[in-house]
Amino acid sequence: MACPPAALSSPARQPSVKVILASADVQRVVDRIAHQILEKTQGAADTVLLGIPTRGAPLARRLAARISTFEDVDVPVGVLDITLYRDDLRRHATRAVGPTQLPPGGIDGKRVVLVDDVLFSGRTVRAALDALNDVGRPACVQLAVLVDRGHRELPIRADYVGKNIPTALTESVKVTLAETDGADEVRLFGGATL
Repeated sequence: MACPPAALSSPARQPSVKVILASADVQRVVDRIAHQILEKTQGAADTVLLGIPTRGAPLARRLAARISTFEDVDVPVGVLDITLYRDDLRRHATRAVGPTQLPPGGIDGKRVVLVDDVLFSGRTVRAALDALNDVGRPACVQLAVLVDRGHRELPIRADYVGKNIPTALTESVKVTLAETDGADEVRLFGGATL
């Protein structure tokens, strides 16, 4: 029996890709989060932004810049490396430990807003809370994320959310930023198209 011609064979399924936020959308979302932080923190008084690498760090710097533009307030910004606090180190390749950089005034007694790109299971935020305990004692801790995609495994909720994106577990959300990837965009990968 002969094989069917290539034209009659079933077409290969390609994973679908959907742009959720384009560059201008990302800027609007950052502006909205900056305004929300100003509103909920009485003008960012005693507030520190700590970005979680990789993309949370540039997002924290962008938020600080937008807050400064809107209210002429300089919000201290730092970076909180969570590598050694992750619970998946045994499952994934070794990661380079990055520096934790606290603002000159530190975080003791301040409102710390942790900043990350995507909130998913909550495990990254749990690791960030553990790391935070080792570097100081903030008055309170809040969370700002560009995207919340759901599917929490831990009881963690963001205080500031740029965009809620309902997803299936088989889908993935990819954030790219100009500072780390050359362009601003949020894409949803998953499913398949013919």
